[in-house]
Amino acid sequence: MLKYKRILLKLSGESLLGQASHGIDATRLESFAAQIARIRKMGAEIGLVIGGGNIFRGLAGSRIGYDRVKGDYMGMLATVINGLALQSALLNLKTPSRLFTSIRMEPVAEYWNRDKATRALAAGEICIYSGGTGNPFFTTDTTAALRGAETGCEILLKGTRVDGVYSADPEKDPTATRYDSLTFDEAIDKNLKIMDQTAFALCKENNLPVLVFDMNTPGNLERLLSGENIGTVIRN
Repeated sequence: MLKYKRILLKLSGESLLGQASHGIDATRLESFAAQIARIRKMGAEIGLVIGGGNIFRGLAGSRIGYDRVKGDYMGMLATVINGLALQSALLNLKTPSRLFTSIRMEPVAEYWNRDKATRALAAGEICIYSGGTGNPFFTTDTTAALRGAETGCEILLKGTRVDGVYSADPEKDPTATRYDSLTFDEAIDKNLKIMDQTAFALCKENNLPVLVFDMNTPGNLERLLSGENIGTVIRN
């Protein structure tokens, strides 16, 4: 029996880099698609948000002279490219999926509609939400929290390259300690850089727990949905 039935999986754009210096690593893309396809076969209903940092980051662009608003829109378009790649990889595995965008761009993808998305989830289709919220100044973490709350997800799974939330960056500080669980207030008070404050507020207000886990280890998705204690959970 699944521990969580309907989930929102959040992946960073950088996670698609794999061994590549830029863009999309085909091996990493195929690995992610295979893992997602397997949990769908287990019965999970999956919404997915992926960032665009492997292609362009709006905030970073503003630091080198881009207009912030235009830079954010460039970042939103980058998430659509990643969403198309992931949808293609899933369809290659004969896994039904739909790509939604927050900015109209038919025939590339469907314009976001909450009722269509929830019906698709219930029918077993994987729904990929791209284009951010459709507005500048909001991150894809906030998009994940928003879409997760809108579609009635039980949990937001944030896939990273580390196995949970630490007191400091474990890749830089060997003394960093890992948390098994935290409250939203504790995470905010400790200034842990897990998600931005807007995303945290949305999750807290809508009682949407966040579970941070290592997505780069194949099998982790299946194990945590089967009830294994993997990663760090943040809840009210």
